[in-house]
Amino acid sequence: MKMAANLRGDNVPRSTLLRWCKFNFVGGIGVGVQCAALLLLKSVLHFNYLAATAIAVEAAVVHNFVWHEQFTWVDRIKPDRIEPDWIRRSWRPSLARFLRFNLTNGAVSILGNLALMKVMVGQGHLNYLAANAIAITLCSLANFLVSNESVFEE
Repeated sequence: MKMAANLRGDNVPRSTLLRWCKFNFVGGIGVGVQCAALLLLKSVLHFNYLAATAIAVEAAVVHNFVWHEQFTWVDRIKPDRIEPDWIRRSWRPSLARFLRFNLTNGAVSILGNLALMKVMVGQGHLNYLAANAIAITLCSLANFLVSNESVFEE
């Protein structure tokens, strides 16, 4: 009976489930950013598929960070009471979070995507856009856990 409760997510706080939904919403838009960048770089500008993947992933990482900070984890970022000089002081913690996000999520995304693309496209001859979608899906859960516990910690 307890196992069935765990499978339904009864032990997962609602705030974590809501945050997971927000994370995936932002990530879904980020997938669009990544696919558009990959399509532009590979098909229009004729970059090598691995170089195009790395640049496209980084574009999505930057996009996702901005929206995760302003939407997904906004409750952990913004102070309860906005002080007059909050805007001027906010860039330093934001820059530190951005660096952590890039070193964690960026690394998981870029290394994971490159390794998976090399296998699926380079060896398996799968279409590069289909392989990109699979790679994004596989890296998503790891990125949420790292972001929730490390980048945007309470």
